[in-house]
Amino acid sequence: MSQGRIVKANGIELFVREQGEGPLVLLCHGWPELSYSWRHQILALAEAGYRVAAPDMRGFGRSQAPADVAAYSIFDNVGDMVALVSALGADRAVIIGHDWGAPVAWHAALFRPDMFTAVAGLSVPPPFRGRARPLDTLRAGGVENFYWQYFQTPGIAEAELERDVALTMRTMLARGFSDPQSLFVAPGKGFLGETNPNLPLPAWLSESDFADFIAAYRASGFRGGLNWYRNIDRNWELTAPWQDAQIRQPSLFVAGSDDAVIKGIIGAKRLQDMERVLPNLTRKLIIDGAGHWIQQECADEVNAALIAFLREVAPVR
Repeated sequence: MSQGRIVKANGIELFVREQGEGPLVLLCHGWPELSYSWRHQILALAEAGYRVAAPDMRGFGRSQAPADVAAYSIFDNVGDMVALVSALGADRAVIIGHDWGAPVAWHAALFRPDMFTAVAGLSVPPPFRGRARPLDTLRAGGVENFYWQYFQTPGIAEAELERDVALTMRTMLARGFSDPQSLFVAPGKGFLGETNPNLPLPAWLSESDFADFIAAYRASGFRGGLNWYRNIDRNWELTAPWQDAQIRQPSLFVAGSDDAVIKGIIGAKRLQDMERVLPNLTRKLIIDGAGHWIQQECADEVNAALIAFLREVAPVR
């Protein structure tokens, strides 16, 4: 895998890992992750005949982290990917996202179908724009302790997560968010809840890979990624023109059956109804027993699904 380089795009500097030649594929990671989260896919997709580019997204890792909270809207994050395609000398790409990267990929396909000719989302279903702002909807439903709400006030989550970065990353990556209750913050417990410094790493995460995540977050802190959550209501306002819009390009969805994001009342409904938004969904792959960090945990199955999809939508000449 390439060591990466800095690419100027959309007024900021993005650190990008690149490998391979052929049709361009962008890989958008989520929170709290990095381009490194795609290490297994970068190699496999490049070997399958694709030019792969995986950025540290805005605010993460070695990419720039603007100070203004408002600089992390869905328009900014999609704008980075549009500008990155151009900066790489291309005019079209297949875009793939996991976790927060999935909404970026879905919206990129929605906003720029001319550029993003196909789209895959991992873990997070496509956008269903509700009739009210998401945080207002939570409050109206009597919910006050969802993690989105806890992340809103700048400084609070940063202080908790940065107190012991190694413990934070161990807790989040090893726990895997299989229990929907893990997305709710118990009073006085913080987002991490009960932590265990001796929690064993999962089989899919080596000590050296884990050390890379720790080093990156010690250097960057968590503010940039948390600012994405601070634009949730603003994103709802900005996307008003796309109410009930469909993503008509060929699409793929992959998730683990034990991922809290597709369970519970909201997640299960979004999983069930995604064909309303994705009329050209080619496959909905739910990997039995897998958790949230799907492209790392089930690299072989995810790679096979992505390569099969790419061969359909962007055949290698």
